[in-house]
Amino acid sequence: MARRSRRNHGPAFKAKVAVAAIKGEKTLVELAQDFDLHPNQIK
Repeated sequence: MARRSRRNHGPAFKAKVAVAAIKGEKTLVELAQDFDLHPNQIK
């Protein structure tokens, strides 16, 4: 299993994820899949 290199997310991406999480239209797992993140990173 190849390890993924560490990614840095910019402020615009973080804001987009935060707004989507606050809206509450999708679960954390669905958001994590959409944004290719781990659910703990959104929480």
